[in-house]
Amino acid sequence: MAYEWPLEPEALFLERYPHMTSTGMPAVDVDGVRAEITDMWADGPGGWVHEWSRVARRYAGAGRHDLAALAYGWAKFPSLANTTRRDAFEHQLSEYLLAASGFDVGFERRVVTVPDGTGGRVDVPVHLFAVPGVAADVPVLLVSGGVDTWKMDLHAVLVGFTQLLRVRVLAFDLPGTGDTPGPMTPHGGAAIVTGLIGHARGFGARRIGHLGVSMGGHYAARSGLEGAVDAAVVLGGPVERAFAPGWKPSFGMDGIVGNALGLTAPPGPADWDTLMPPFSLRPLLDQDRNAPMLVVNGADDVHVPPHDTLVFEGRRDTRTLLLPDAGHCAVRKLDEVLPETIAWLTDALGS
Repeated sequence: MAYEWPLEPEALFLERYPHMTSTGMPAVDVDGVRAEITDMWADGPGGWVHEWSRVARRYAGAGRHDLAALAYGWAKFPSLANTTRRDAFEHQLSEYLLAASGFDVGFERRVVTVPDGTGGRVDVPVHLFAVPGVAADVPVLLVSGGVDTWKMDLHAVLVGFTQLLRVRVLAFDLPGTGDTPGPMTPHGGAAIVTGLIGHARGFGARRIGHLGVSMGGHYAARSGLEGAVDAAVVLGGPVERAFAPGWKPSFGMDGIVGNALGLTAPPGPADWDTLMPPFSLRPLLDQDRNAPMLVVNGADDVHVPPHDTLVFEGRRDTRTLLLPDAGHCAVRKLDEVLPETIAWLTDALGS
């Protein structure tokens, strides 16, 4: 179940250029494909997948499987809405696994079977990272990306947290995205996260943390508000106002989310106003309990309103940072955000 929708590639470059370069893609390559791409969905020269895949194949041929995986990651962006993007995603995984022997930390890909929220079970591929020789009881940090940026796309961040925090990192994709089966639903996603937290506790870890980026931040906020983890970091997570009737994100995010929800056609305004309010965390926000939480975003985020960060101000054991001119997930100020996050997690997890 997937669909294409009207989307201008230049609009995505305008919004995502800092993200493309900050996650490791050389600017010269980003500039090159930007000059060539004229259509988001065309299967041929000038098409998004075609041009990004050319870059990926060049790196694969040179043995730079790490950069090939990054390029294929942008080729399948922003959603597995057609066959060419699903093929690019498979190529990304192949290149990523080829690059794994050169990772600076230990790596394992495994499949974890957890409840799906409907009484059934679902197989969730996860990536585990650890510095060789760490003790069995070191803290585990779950990390989840958003609806269009998945665990392989966040590789540099995952390795950084593994090395600097000296924790075991368990990375996964949200349901309906990446290689986690969908669709994404409020309770189904929560059930999967709860199952993964239980799996992490089975390692014997003395503490469990959850860091979520964008929509992953929504589920990290849920983990923190429920007290299901010992610490939660919410980076650009929608929690309430972003799901309210009348709020419609830009830059194609409605189509990206619609695909994650398992829809087969673009939702209209009325559909959006029906589908999204159940994701609101207002019932949990009304409770006077939570694990220690760090909530961060850019004040000018085009997808998530400032309210969804500021609503955490004044809560017990909670620190909020709303940074000006930082963009969605404060991506333009990661040089400030990541050290702050590392320091906060070091204290919160005792790592």
